[in-house]
Amino acid sequence: MTGRKVLVTGATGLLGRQVVNAFESRGWDVKGTGYSRADGVSIIKVDLGNASDVERVLDETKPQVVVHCAAQRFPDKVDKDPEASKALNIEASRSLAKLCAARDILLIYISTDYVFSGKPGEAPYETDATPGPTNLYGQTKLDGEVAVIDEYKQASKEGLGIVLRVPVLYGKAETPSESAVNVLMDAVWKAQEAESKTKMDHWAIRYPTNTEDVGRVCHDLANKYLETTDKNSLPRILQFSSEDNMTKYEICQKFAEIMGLSMDGIVANTEGNDPNASVQRPYDCHLSTKALKDLGIDVSTNDFVGWWRREVHAFRH
Repeated sequence: MTGRKVLVTGATGLLGRQVVNAFESRGWDVKGTGYSRADGVSIIKVDLGNASDVERVLDETKPQVVVHCAAQRFPDKVDKDPEASKALNIEASRSLAKLCAARDILLIYISTDYVFSGKPGEAPYETDATPGPTNLYGQTKLDGEVAVIDEYKQASKEGLGIVLRVPVLYGKAETPSESAVNVLMDAVWKAQEAESKTKMDHWAIRYPTNTEDVGRVCHDLANKYLETTDKNSLPRILQFSSEDNMTKYEICQKFAEIMGLSMDGIVANTEGNDPNASVQRPYDCHLSTKALKDLGIDVSTNDFVGWWRREVHAFRH
């Protein structure tokens, strides 16, 4: 299986780093793109909004596969800067898809469970369920999905442009703020000394999924799609998720238990969305992994508590 090349966008990010690891550890030749953290060697500095920049890197690296992890993925940040978020999540994805399709490159576009409304009683969502984002972040990622699939369709290369939806991610982080899950570990520590109590959401159900597992699935999908002659027989949209379900408050409880810390400073907030908040969170966007299973892709995941116990054992001495 050697001699295969992959280019990972957003390779310096929480997910991108693990996608790089997944392909490298399985013998692929891997290059990544970054912007602020690019080293110019394994991580090439690319402005994804600049088509000629993207074209140059595709022609220099000649990948068979591009895994597109780069995105503005924090709902609050999308709301604060909608134009820049649309430019990256939609327009840069469209441009990348067009350039990849013209070169017969398989593109895996990483999307989100937030493309769904998450109304009580609707989950789990199959890949063909009707999307209905509740916030601008979900809408930009959905528009990005449509753009990618559309560009490949126009180029008559449908089987090469695919979408992989994932839920909230956790994993090895350079700073806790990289992940909406890792940052909760910080919250539990800070609550130990805090004067006032921290309110923590105990309404929306999350399915925290490990970045290592997503990396493996991206690799296995790349192999599957490259090796299948009749690509039109393969699905365009796939979904991957852990089955561990918990609210943010329950995640904090697990962290407190792992580290032997008190939960006294954290109170459960069961109110749900503040109707005046600009970002409305879905209640339950559980993604069905049936389409991946049907392809024979391994959908097993790290056990949440088990992974964190191994990760934080240093804190316990």
